[in-house]
Amino acid sequence: MKNVSNLSNLRHPLKTCVVALLACGMLSGLAYASEAAQPNPHSAAKPMSEAQLIAKAKAIHKHVLTIDTHNDIDINNFAFSRNYSQDVDSQVNLPKMIAGGLDASFFIVYTGQSSEPDAFEAAGYKKAYDSAINMFEAIHRMTTVFAPNQIELARSAADVERIHAKGKKVALIGVENGYPLGDEKTAVKRVKQFYERGARYISLAHQGHSQLSDSNTGEQSGWKWNGLSPLGKQVISEMNRFGIMIDVSHPSKESMLQTLKLSKAPIIASHSAVRSLADVSRNMDDEQMLALKANNGVIQIVGFSAYLKTDAPERRIAQKALREEFKLPDTLWWQAIRHANVPNLSDGQREQLIIRLDALDAAFPPPKRATVKDLVDHIDYAVNKIGIDHVGISSDFDGGGGIDGWNDASETFNVTLELVRRGYTEKQIAQLWGGNLLRVMRDVEQVAAKIQADEKKTAAK
Repeated sequence: MKNVSNLSNLRHPLKTCVVALLACGMLSGLAYASEAAQPNPHSAAKPMSEAQLIAKAKAIHKHVLTIDTHNDIDINNFAFSRNYSQDVDSQVNLPKMIAGGLDASFFIVYTGQSSEPDAFEAAGYKKAYDSAINMFEAIHRMTTVFAPNQIELARSAADVERIHAKGKKVALIGVENGYPLGDEKTAVKRVKQFYERGARYISLAHQGHSQLSDSNTGEQSGWKWNGLSPLGKQVISEMNRFGIMIDVSHPSKESMLQTLKLSKAPIIASHSAVRSLADVSRNMDDEQMLALKANNGVIQIVGFSAYLKTDAPERRIAQKALREEFKLPDTLWWQAIRHANVPNLSDGQREQLIIRLDALDAAFPPPKRATVKDLVDHIDYAVNKIGIDHVGISSDFDGGGGIDGWNDASETFNVTLELVRRGYTEKQIAQLWGGNLLRVMRDVEQVAAKIQADEKKTAAK
């Protein structure tokens, strides 16, 4: 049994104090698609049979470039005897990408936010940095040693299209949590180092405040910086300078809004959903989405059940009471209790907690697992609110993601099929599956090129 000595390292903890979803009847009445990006209504043409619909979706899925912007990795799957060239026990690997028609994936250099006493001291930063470098090197091994004929690392938007045109799968690198960048002595310098290692987006925080930014978890635990830290602001400037997209999926709302004021380039939310439909702090509310639109950024709607559907109010109240009784931190993921030791609880206390959780589940059952239809409901809402130019798709596979119908990369086609059912055109589906993300990536590259050119002109004077 895994010993979770650092609760902040648990992947994507569920929030327990959220507001109920809008009534299903209200949701069904929403006019999802905006006039500017209105999917073609089925009534405008002769209805297709199921076989015709599937055939159309398959053709579209084959034509468009599909990019999933957030897939975590298990470092144990990057050895010679066991790696992503094989159909290992992971939601994403090369055989599953091939089977599902997933063309490109951002593989994630993930670091949980430490809450240990030395978290923000040299020793804590070193542990985080060493772990991040190990993950960078693992991803590089996949593209240069394990399967160089099947997958290649992209360092630019042009690379993505070039590699895809050759018939290879595309690997990109995202960094989830800027914590490994370190303190004032190292953080700004390491932005360049991470860029050179292939990082093309970085999130400044994860589940817990970092030295750079507040996390969304502050809605329950309180704030550290009231947005960005002074060092975080410097890191944003350096990310603009080198052409790294800024990811705001985990940082707080205030951090995100401050980022928009500072960044000279568009930003992304690499794996979030719509807060109006599922009120959890990891999702983006309408104000945030409209601000993202004004920035010309993109929100990648995530196939993560707990961010697409939320618990009933009675269940959340019972969870809150249980959390307080057992003195459990807000960052602890309920599901992890059943699979790992919990610090500050004896084995007997943990057994009692699990018994109580079973009783809670029986009295107030969790919502049914989200489906591809729920995912596309969130996509529809975002398209209606901010336009199709600012919406994309992600899964968070191997980090908590997965829904009925899209439980791993081999089922990626099912998302395209549901988009076709809703009336989206091939052009629109291409935008959602990667076109919008690549536009932002190009914009970020152009901003970096201008900044560097201006620096050279200034230095030459």
